[in-house]
Amino acid sequence: MAIEIEVATKDCTALTDAELAEMADLSATEAGGWEVGFLSKQREDWVLVTQVRGQSKLQGYALATLERIGGTPSLLVGVAAFTRGPSGAAALDAAMRDLYRRAVLAFPDEDVLVGTRLARASAFRAFAGLEDVVPRPEHRATGEERAWGRRLAKRFGADGQLDDRSFVIKGDGDAAGLLDFDPLESDGESEALAGLFAAVEGKRRDSLVAFGWAMAEALAASSLPV
Repeated sequence: MAIEIEVATKDCTALTDAELAEMADLSATEAGGWEVGFLSKQREDWVLVTQVRGQSKLQGYALATLERIGGTPSLLVGVAAFTRGPSGAAALDAAMRDLYRRAVLAFPDEDVLVGTRLARASAFRAFAGLEDVVPRPEHRATGEERAWGRRLAKRFGADGQLDDRSFVIKGDGDAAGLLDFDPLESDGESEALAGLFAAVEGKRRDSLVAFGWAMAEALAASSLPV
């Protein structure tokens, strides 16, 4: 049964220690495995935090920023985690929907690049409704797309760690930000995307840089499927 959820977005600087502890508890068993110390540092690196609650519990959160990269409007998700299963899917959709709403306000009538890092194929759900998503199966990235991968890796603090053909950031074993989502049940779309993660080594904390475009018309009409 679907649960009723509430979404709230505020400045990261307003995050309390109690909220950080709650966020760390949610992600403790996920791919990120982030502790309070790591999240406290991320609070300084990102601008907005979106929290999704249901049944009086935190169902997911995302630390993000709206900024221009070389003049291009961008929505970047630095760190995000969601509870496992159906409630996590609803929380992810709600968080992205709220971030898109803010993107419209920040960049009216403009296409917005949406970028993050992923550790598993199912997390591509965050890109639902976006156009020209990179990487994607059977697509050979153009020079400009590879350049975007390098720009995003640098923005995520991983300059020089990206293979700009596979879009994999090679980790060093330390905790790193990404968008963590696991629905527990695989679907056909996730299976088709699994090959993109062949070179992603979990123990090394590798991640995949991915991005897509939220077109101005879809943003203005709130027609993105999430």
